[in-house]
Amino acid sequence: MPDAPRPPILYCRCAYAQVIDGEVKDGVLDRLCASGEAFDSVSDLCEMSARRDPRLKAIAEGGPVRIAACHERAVRWLFHAAGSPLGEGAEVVNMREDDAETAAGKLLAEA
Repeated sequence: MPDAPRPPILYCRCAYAQVIDGEVKDGVLDRLCASGEAFDSVSDLCEMSARRDPRLKAIAEGGPVRIAACHERAVRWLFHAAGSPLGEGAEVVNMREDDAETAAGKLLAEA
């Protein structure tokens, strides 16, 4: 039986709150770019939530997704606050706690 496809990846740059170490953010982004895997990047999920950006709804309704951001509870709350709660299939990789190599490995792991 073939492996399930890898969920799409969403990378948050955390441009405004700046709560994620710059070396970690840059390292994860570098590894994602070098991997050749497709991913989407947003400047700041907090800002998107505050503006109730319709892209959050598309992400939430698009099925399983891996999100590189901060704490899972915060990311889930941001989507909920924007009226687009994430489903159970969403995985959040915490760049506040993981180093770049660990975070990138989780994002790029097989499903």
